[in-house]
Amino acid sequence: MDVIRIANHGAALLAQDDRTEPGDGFLWLDATHEEVAADPQAWRAAVEAATGVQIYDPHLTDAVNLRHPSYFDPTRDYELLVFRKLAMGNGHDGKRASIARIDTRPVAFLLMDKALVMVRAKDSRIINAARTRLLEVHARPGNGHGGRLPASPTELMLRLLNAMVDQYLDLRQPLSLQVDRWQRALLNTERTFTDWSALLDARIELRKLDHLCEEQHDAMQELRDHLVDSMHPGGDARAHDLLMVRINDVMEHIARVLNHARRLEASMESAVQIHYAAMAHRTSEIMRTLTVLTALFMPLTLITGIFGMNFEWMPLLKHHNGFWITMSGMGVLVVVLLLYFRRRRYLEDQDLPGSRGDAGKHKAE
Repeated sequence: MDVIRIANHGAALLAQDDRTEPGDGFLWLDATHEEVAADPQAWRAAVEAATGVQIYDPHLTDAVNLRHPSYFDPTRDYELLVFRKLAMGNGHDGKRASIARIDTRPVAFLLMDKALVMVRAKDSRIINAARTRLLEVHARPGNGHGGRLPASPTELMLRLLNAMVDQYLDLRQPLSLQVDRWQRALLNTERTFTDWSALLDARIELRKLDHLCEEQHDAMQELRDHLVDSMHPGGDARAHDLLMVRINDVMEHIARVLNHARRLEASMESAVQIHYAAMAHRTSEIMRTLTVLTALFMPLTLITGIFGMNFEWMPLLKHHNGFWITMSGMGVLVVVLLLYFRRRRYLEDQDLPGSRGDAGKHKAE
């Protein structure tokens, strides 16, 4: 477990034998799931030695539970917030996210008066980058905009939460592009769509993302209500307002991710419905063409059937021009039927710009 002291003069990583009270600042105790799970009692004793607060047994179990959902639980000594962030290993940090593989890991925050205790995944780039920035502020004080140190454990936690939610916002573009590709494939009636399994997996993952964002939003709402209820009348109103701004910003980002996931899911469902409508329309067009061809050849089949009867005497059967007269009559019949079908617009696609109705409309204009 690493301990960072954050004070007005800067942030510094403390040695093992220098983990004392933070004085005018506060402590950031950063541990991984593997470290805590290896010896939970030793980790709890180390936290108590650094902060003077003992972690309850249920919360100790929650801190190492990799399947724990996002939630908030306040106590008299500290507040516990579990927040699920995007996991490494599937290209999320490289912004090559796949809609069929949205993996998350929980991050446990134990918020105290003078310390922020965190239990998180070992390979979290977001948290590692935040630590590096804090230590760089100490090395290069006054480095311009964005270099201000967090004034309290709550502000530090909200900064980390905001960075985690921004990971979800980065998913919007790749997920939208993938859904757009599926929509084009579904609307292409010339080729059969065969990626139904991936489409179903994507819909399941979007529904999981929907539930995940709802849990995150509920946990942040409970945290916000707790901060509002615990505000002291004589406290620093400006610092409290800044915290409210930060937490409202995090909740607004979560709401944007939630709305985007729902829009993607609705777009996929609409594309599937349009796909089946387009396939039904194409089938209807094919059946119309086959029906017209059948109607054209039915009279011809009738004529050939009549002349194929085994009668001794039939009109034109023994006439020297009977064949040509019959063929001419059949041709005239086909032409008459084609003209009739053309007039009734049985042979035209009314949805195409080249149909007679549209052509007349453009001519009139």
